[in-house]
Amino acid sequence: MSEAITVPTMAEYMAQGKQPEVLFWVGCAGSFDDRAKKITKAFVKLLHNAKVDFAVLGTEEGCTGDPAKRAGNEFLFQMQAMMNIEVLNGYEVKKIVTACPHCFNTIKNEYPGLGGNYEVMHHTQFLKSLLDEGRLKVEGGKFKGKKITFHDPCYLGRANNEYEAPRDLLRKLEVELTEMKRCKSRGLCCGAGGAQMFKEPEPGKKDVNIERTEEALGTNAKIIAAGCPFCNTMMTDGVKNFEKEGEVAVMDVAEMIANAQDL
Repeated sequence: MSEAITVPTMAEYMAQGKQPEVLFWVGCAGSFDDRAKKITKAFVKLLHNAKVDFAVLGTEEGCTGDPAKRAGNEFLFQMQAMMNIEVLNGYEVKKIVTACPHCFNTIKNEYPGLGGNYEVMHHTQFLKSLLDEGRLKVEGGKFKGKKITFHDPCYLGRANNEYEAPRDLLRKLEVELTEMKRCKSRGLCCGAGGAQMFKEPEPGKKDVNIERTEEALGTNAKIIAAGCPFCNTMMTDGVKNFEKEGEVAVMDVAEMIANAQDL
């Protein structure tokens, strides 16, 4: 049994008069969704392994308001955002890292207008910076030579122009990276954005996640790599729809790095 990793809260840091290097924003999915919790744990293991001084808000963290805003409830969004900003500013938070592109986009681009100004990084960007600084080692291990395809999250890719960080990390795992026809700036949504994650799809010819999973399976990849808990759910559902869960795994980039190192 590996040692238990303790995750300190900002309140605990504040009590000691200390400031962590970075605040890890866990997000609703990473906190409550059983599948996404595994991504949270993998990322925490990597932070611990790289000796990053980090903390979480714990029970003081509220939803960023992304689903409310995308669903058209601006009032609820501003209420949720203002509460979070008050907490973050109270702790004098400067730098935030999150494994959810929705949280990333909202805090980075929409909180400044409400008085919340922070340096915000997606976990793949942060892991890439740790790699560049020599604080984190990423090596092939069990994924070496395996055929992988990466699905670009909308709020990381098209909304914030980050396509390379996750791919750089995957290349360091020495995988055979195979792109889908629609990738990078032409990537297709997994079908969960805009609060669609929390409702059934409207009637149509085909669900978006089925269309996207078809494209992923068409690459003959053994693993569909993702960088977003929403995408992870949608692509996993798609793989199950084609009864391929025995052959194709859906994994977050952080999970792959943690697994390659047997953390």
